[in-house]
Amino acid sequence: MVGGEMLSWSDLHPVDARPAAGGAAARALLAAALLPGDSVLVAGPHELGLITGIAAGVASVDVLVRSAPDAEEIAELLENTKGQVICGSLDRVTSDDVYDVVVALDGLDRLVGPDTAKLTWSGTLARLQARLAPSGRLLLGAANPFGVERFLQPPVSAALPRNEDWARDLDDTAPAGHKSLVSTLEAAGLEISRTYAVFPSLVEADVALSSVDHLGAVTAARTVAQRNSGPTLMDPYRLVVDAAAAGLAVELAPAWYVLGGDLPDVLPATAVPAGAGVLLEEHLLAALKVDDQAVVRRTITEYVNWLVTQDQPAAAMAAPDNVILDGTSYRLFGDSDPVDAHGEKLVVAHLARFARRSLEGGSRQPWPVGGDVRELTARLGSMAGITVTGELLPSPELVRPLGSAEQLATVARIAEELAEANARAILFEGQLSGIRRSRPYRVGHAVLNPARVIVRRARRILRKVVR
Repeated sequence: MVGGEMLSWSDLHPVDARPAAGGAAARALLAAALLPGDSVLVAGPHELGLITGIAAGVASVDVLVRSAPDAEEIAELLENTKGQVICGSLDRVTSDDVYDVVVALDGLDRLVGPDTAKLTWSGTLARLQARLAPSGRLLLGAANPFGVERFLQPPVSAALPRNEDWARDLDDTAPAGHKSLVSTLEAAGLEISRTYAVFPSLVEADVALSSVDHLGAVTAARTVAQRNSGPTLMDPYRLVVDAAAAGLAVELAPAWYVLGGDLPDVLPATAVPAGAGVLLEEHLLAALKVDDQAVVRRTITEYVNWLVTQDQPAAAMAAPDNVILDGTSYRLFGDSDPVDAHGEKLVVAHLARFARRSLEGGSRQPWPVGGDVRELTARLGSMAGITVTGELLPSPELVRPLGSAEQLATVARIAEELAEANARAILFEGQLSGIRRSRPYRVGHAVLNPARVIVRRARRILRKVVR
């Protein structure tokens, strides 16, 4: 215990704070970056699984945490491991120990406690750099203060601060943004070997990408959408995909990993499939957006023809949001929940899923707004020559756009279409009124009206005779 310890606080098991850093991408990165002979310093709160994984693959490991309960728990886990657990604030560490690798994937904010109010971001970085041996390597995480989550949820933390958000002096050395982060680290003398965009968050690093192409954006969008399943300001999935299309996925990533020093030029293992192509769902949505029904009809037909040639396990997972279109060829994107259906019922189920996702995303469609999943599914099925009967259709459900922005856009489109329909009704009513006032109409009405009276009377007489 070096000083600045937090005796009744836990970063590993927080009550009103974010959890420790972890995730599949963090594990993959450590597996690629660490060598068996390394001496490692783990600085800040990291998942216990990460710490034990590091300890199992290197020569020695020291762990620095500010929480006393966390330090005791980690010490018990590493009892038979070479190294030590240091409890307290980074600025209280006085030893001259240096390390081959410093791991700070949680960032620099939680290396000190409330008793340390003057240590800036740059000062914290300098203290970590001082712990690096010559040719040492730094694995640093940094949260993005203006990432995609700012577009997804209102900043309620500003009104209701968490326990960890205690008052601190203003730190104008902390970088804000990807370019600022890189330039600040380079100015500090760190030789950056690679940076990664991290999704869906720094503490749940499931995907880390050095560059975000279309398929990478889809992979990242899935993780962000899974983490934000409740009401949002915008559709999480569409936000990430559209940001990548605009070249902003790295800048708007929730967090970044920065690798400094002589590290192998390898990517962490991710779920991004190899090869070129575009997600079939995105291809269809792009065609719907510009009202290109010919492309939609042709693509749906080709997709269904390909789908029926697949074996059952592959076909069960081959929904449009899990299929890559590369020219005229199709292949699965990855694993997904299979559909328990066969034949035309399976095809209709996949088309219904696409219809539901397009309505949830508030995507533009060439047909009048307000249609439901069953109506859109039947329309798509007819494009492939399938007569979608009632037993094939999904149960009736009310599907609304997931994001508030998409809901407002849908409401605006409904209002526009109602206004256009009302204008057409007024026009038709005016034309009908003009026809009724015309001479030919009045002459025809005068001629035909007596005939109608005679016909009605004849029918009454006939009914009386029949009775």
